[in-house]
Amino acid sequence: MPVEKKIQFFGDSSLSLRQMHTIRLKKGKTKAAHQRHPWIFSGAVDDRGERPQNGEVVQVVDHLGEFVAYGLYNGQSRVAVRLMEWDAACCPDESWWRTRIRKAVAARTPLLSTPDTDTVRLIFAEADFLPGLIVDRYAGFLSVQAHAAGVERMKDIITDELNQLVHPQGIYERSDANARMHEGLPLENGVLAGDLPPEWLEIRENGVRYAVNIVEGQKSGFYCDQRDNRLLTARYAGGRRVLDCFCYSGGFTLNALAHGATSVTSVDSSALAIETLQCNVALNGFDTHTHTAIQSDVNKQLRIFADSGVRFELVVLDPPKYAPSRSSLEKAARAYKELNRRGMLLLEPGGLLATFSCSAAMDMATFKQVLAWAALDAGREIQFIRQFTQPEDHPVRASFPEGEYLKGLLCRVV
Repeated sequence: MPVEKKIQFFGDSSLSLRQMHTIRLKKGKTKAAHQRHPWIFSGAVDDRGERPQNGEVVQVVDHLGEFVAYGLYNGQSRVAVRLMEWDAACCPDESWWRTRIRKAVAARTPLLSTPDTDTVRLIFAEADFLPGLIVDRYAGFLSVQAHAAGVERMKDIITDELNQLVHPQGIYERSDANARMHEGLPLENGVLAGDLPPEWLEIRENGVRYAVNIVEGQKSGFYCDQRDNRLLTARYAGGRRVLDCFCYSGGFTLNALAHGATSVTSVDSSALAIETLQCNVALNGFDTHTHTAIQSDVNKQLRIFADSGVRFELVVLDPPKYAPSRSSLEKAARAYKELNRRGMLLLEPGGLLATFSCSAAMDMATFKQVLAWAALDAGREIQFIRQFTQPEDHPVRASFPEGEYLKGLLCRVV
C-alpha cells in the first residue's frame, strides 16, 4: 500500500490542509509516466477507489502501490492526470509552484533583455512543468491562459508570483480556448491584477512595431511563436513581390516590407485582422503604395489570383491548425496539400514558398511528404532549402514531443 502523504493545498487563494488522494494505474500502464511523459489518459486509471475533486493534486502509483509521480487530476478530461513532479519528496505545494514559475521566467532572461523585442512567452505549459498554464508578456502587460482545472485553483498564487517577478502594469486573463470546456471549466476573460490593457497596446518584435489587442485578439493577442521565422523569411523578401496568406496582424507582411520587398499583398478572412494590419503598416511608416490588403477567404483568393494570371516571387502560407488531433490528420493532410498546391501555382520560376503547419499531429516528415504531393499535382519541382521551428521561449521537452507543434519549410520552385 502507498504511504499516505499530506500536502498544503491552496484553492481559491485560501490555505486548507487535506489528505492527498492516490490514483492507481492499471498494470502495464506506467511506461510513459516513468519516461516522464506528462499525460495519464483516463483509460490507464484503475477505476477502484475514491475519486478526488477536479483540479486536486494527487499522487500517482503503479498497480503495486509504488510511487510514480504527482499530478493534477481531472475526472472529466480525457487526460485524467497531468503529471508535474516525479520526485516523491517534492510535493507540488505553493512553494513548488512559485519555484517553477521563477525557473520558467529566468529561462527567458536573454529574450527579456533584448531591446528590440518586448513580447515573449514566459510560461509554456507542459514544457515548463506547469501543465495547462500559458503566460505571454506584451510590453508592460501579461496575458494568462489557464487551460487546466488545477491551474484554475492556483490562479491567485500564480498571479501573485508573476507580479513579484515581472512587475507588470497589468495581468489579463484570456482563458477562452476550447481546452477549458474539455476540463469542465467555464470561459474566463478579465483583469487578474493591475490595469486593464488599452484597446491597442504597442509592442516590438525584432524592431518592428505592432498594435496588439490583448482583450479581443486571437489567442492571447499575438502569435509570438513565429518571431524567428518572420525574420528569417523576410531576409529573402528584398526586391521580391510577396504574398502573405492568413496574414492576421501582419507579422510576415511587416517584416517583408522592412526588408525591402517591392510589393506585399496580404490576405485574411478577418475584418479585424485586416484593420489591425493596416494600422501596423502605418505605425511603422511603411509606404502604403507598396502594400495591398485583401479581406477574403484565402483559398478563394488564391483561385482568383491564378485565374487572373497574378504571380509572386515569395508566397507565405501560415494557416490555422488543420489537425487538432491525430484522428483528423488524414483530412488535414488533404487540406494542406490543396493549399500548398495553389500557392505553388502562383510562383514564378525560382520563386520561394514559406509554408507552415501549427498542428502537433503533423510531424515534419509528413509535412514534407504533403508538400511533395502538392508539387506533383501542381506540375512543379521544389527544393527544401530551410526548415523552420518554434523559438526558444516555446521549448520542447524531450519527454513530451507533442510540444513541438510549429514547423515550416522554405521551398524553391525550380
